[in-house]
Amino acid sequence: MFSKEEIEELVIQIRREHGLPVTPFEIDEVRYDREEDKLFIIAHDRTDKSVIIGSSLVIGKLKEILGVKMVSVYTTLDLILKRMQLERSLNFAEEHGLDFLIPFIKAEFNFPPRKWPNPKKSTKGIVFLTFNAKALLGFANAFGIESQVYGVRYSFPKLSFIPVDRSIREVFFPSEEFLKSLVKDEEIILSEFAFPARFDKVVLINPIRFLRIGYFELKYLFGESRPAVFNKADLLDYVVKMISEGLMEATDGARIIRWGWKR
Repeated sequence: MFSKEEIEELVIQIRREHGLPVTPFEIDEVRYDREEDKLFIIAHDRTDKSVIIGSSLVIGKLKEILGVKMVSVYTTLDLILKRMQLERSLNFAEEHGLDFLIPFIKAEFNFPPRKWPNPKKSTKGIVFLTFNAKALLGFANAFGIESQVYGVRYSFPKLSFIPVDRSIREVFFPSEEFLKSLVKDEEIILSEFAFPARFDKVVLINPIRFLRIGYFELKYLFGESRPAVFNKADLLDYVVKMISEGLMEATDGARIIRWGWKR
């Protein structure tokens, strides 16, 4: 429906009309999801991506002109790194008999667009709420995990969970040892661990890193969540780590830090 040449011409037109420099850029591929009315632009590298987004002005005008529900921009490197992680995740799932995760991993190989299977009851587990609390609950639901939900006391007053008295640092960086101590018959623990997945008496998974889904996508998949209690230095540490791993855009990181410093 949309060709990359057409998109390139529109980006140049929008930048000229709004007094932005017409910097050379390259688009490798354009994909359109007719069912969801979403357009995905695969830029050659991050510089090209920045030109297409144009501080959100260009991409916003592009969406308006094309009349689509959403326009998202990725780079070829983004997708290469994602597939490399998915290969490791697939091996992990196969090695530990996590068959219910395999359809999600295989679906992500074809991203964009994202076409997950319908949730089916799969296993029992624990969810420990961290910064992306809504996303963790969303992943558990999508995976079909029947879960007990825990979180630091007072951390997410609008969400339902079992409160535990833990350091507020664990709002961003959960304690593996503490979570393993909660395990009874549960087979899996979901939280924002510093690694994608690990087996240590029990399976621990950070679904964000496991499927390599960035913060920008999480917002549209599950919505945003904000902790009511946290340490500002921990927030900064968390955001810097997410940006350095390519899981958060610097603009989102700046917005989150600004929000945190106003608290």
